[in-house]
Amino acid sequence: MERHQLFRVTKFKVVDDYTLRIRFDDGSEQTIDFLPVLYGPVFGPLRDKKLFAQVQLIAYAGCLEWPNGADFDPETLRNWPLYKDAIIANRQMFLEPVI
Repeated sequence: MERHQLFRVTKFKVVDDYTLRIRFDDGSEQTIDFLPVLYGPVFGPLRDKKLFAQVQLIAYAGCLEWPNGADFDPETLRNWPLYKDAIIANRQMFLEPVI
C-alpha cells in the first residue's frame, strides 16, 4: 500500500501577482503561479489581488489559507508540477456560463 507523504508549509513569500514561493518542511521549494486555477466560487475571489495577497500560513496545520477560507493541501503544493495540469483542467469547468 502506498503511503501518502505529509508535508507542511514552513514559509512563503508573495513574489508577484498571484505567485507564491513556498518552502516545505523537507527543505524543498515551489514557486507557483496560481492565476490559472483561480476560478469558481472558492478560488475565483482570489483574482482580487488584494485578497490574494492576504494569504496566511496556518502554522499548526502547515498550510496556507486565505481570508475567504480557500486553501490547498500542502502535499498538492509540494508536488505542484504533478497536479497542476489536472487542477487547471478541473477549474476550466467554471469558465463555462451557467444556464
